[in-house]
Amino acid sequence: MESIQTIIDIFLTTYPGFLDAVIITLELTAISVVLGTVLGLVFALMKISKSKILQGIANLYITIIRGTPLLVQIMFLYFGITQIVVLDNFWAGALALGVHNGAYIAEIFRGAIQGIDHGQTEASRALGMTNSQLMRRIVFPQALRRSIPPLGNQFIITLKDSSLVWMIGVAELFSVANRAAASSFKQFETFIVVGFYYLVLVMIFTYIVRWYENRLDVDKV
Repeated sequence: MESIQTIIDIFLTTYPGFLDAVIITLELTAISVVLGTVLGLVFALMKISKSKILQGIANLYITIIRGTPLLVQIMFLYFGITQIVVLDNFWAGALALGVHNGAYIAEIFRGAIQGIDHGQTEASRALGMTNSQLMRRIVFPQALRRSIPPLGNQFIITLKDSSLVWMIGVAELFSVANRAAASSFKQFETFIVVGFYYLVLVMIFTYIVRWYENRLDVDKV
């Protein structure tokens, strides 16, 4: 009972700081998701293109990002970028998360695009559609709907991965929890509280993704 009361006390005394951190966490997630989606689409198209050079660049990017830890990428980009341009830790962290997600989203888009029935593309070409019209009218709409479930999972992973940017001084949820634990000497109870915040955010994200899947009727694609 004492531990439960301690958890409640920590929650009540720290929620203003945690709520500010929630906003920063959501901003980090949103920016990195948008950047990762753009990069993912670009590199997916490069990987399925007929150009060996573009395929090689896409494969190199995906192999490096998927083959190295996210924390290493955050440190590499943060300390590397700040030697070239002036960039605060928030934007460096968002950029690192976006670049990291781009590799995984590229594979999601590639699989969705290549999963479209070849009969549809052949029929579209028989009707005189150009490649750009084919991609825009036939392939992309179906590929996007097929991508929603794995993209939703990737976005949730991004939300949780954002906790790693505390290492470069971003005041997101995990960073605030570390400071609160250090000042109160109640590490166990404090991390239960921050875990609750992450759980609520993930449940909200999951609900939104499922709602969007149902609205698009993904299972019928």
